[in-house]
Amino acid sequence: MEFESKLRQVRSFVLRTSRLTQAQAKALDELWPTMGWDADAPLNINTLFGRDAPLWIEIGIGNGDALLHAAKLNPSKNLIGIEVHTPGVGHCLLGAQREQIDNIRLAKTDAMDILRQCVPDNSVEQLNLYFPDPWHKKRHHKRRIVNDEFVSLVHQKLIAGGKLHMATDWQDYADWMQETLARHADKFTLSDHPIDQRPDWRPETRFERRGQRLGHSISDLIYCKP
Repeated sequence: MEFESKLRQVRSFVLRTSRLTQAQAKALDELWPTMGWDADAPLNINTLFGRDAPLWIEIGIGNGDALLHAAKLNPSKNLIGIEVHTPGVGHCLLGAQREQIDNIRLAKTDAMDILRQCVPDNSVEQLNLYFPDPWHKKRHHKRRIVNDEFVSLVHQKLIAGGKLHMATDWQDYADWMQETLARHADKFTLSDHPIDQRPDWRPETRFERRGQRLGHSISDLIYCKP
């Protein structure tokens, strides 16, 4: 596959300068060779995980708590977590080592580039996007990761019957997500899972608790590819 040289002009994230703890730095040195994925070639599940199993992808794992929870709950799945902030990756590696979880792999680059260039079409059973940056100011809405391009790309990568699970604590963003997906009714249908109920594969996150303290309602939107 020939890789795209042109990066997205508008990113959905901003790289923050954060310090690694000694433990996180050590985890990156010692665990990345076996649990890291450099995403510099098309994804080969058997090579990356040493087995062929249904694939889940989480975009923006933060400190990795949701990814680790899903991996423990679903040992028969292969899970890839994508996160651009190095301390979060180090934290997740430490958690995987502590919990003896071996069915996750981590990538540290732009998720859109990975989806476009590395993930085969019709290969992902579930894609999770939890509490992405809402970019709540109207002039920043163009930075929101959920847009028409994202929806079309996710549809392309999911298997038939695959799921797109999005969670947010910003009602405006929940409305935006539903409006965006409604424009692609031929690609996705909203599941009958109650929007105000968290599914068991997603734990309560610190972003969620912060949002609740601020009086925000939590929305879990689960869409299915027919």
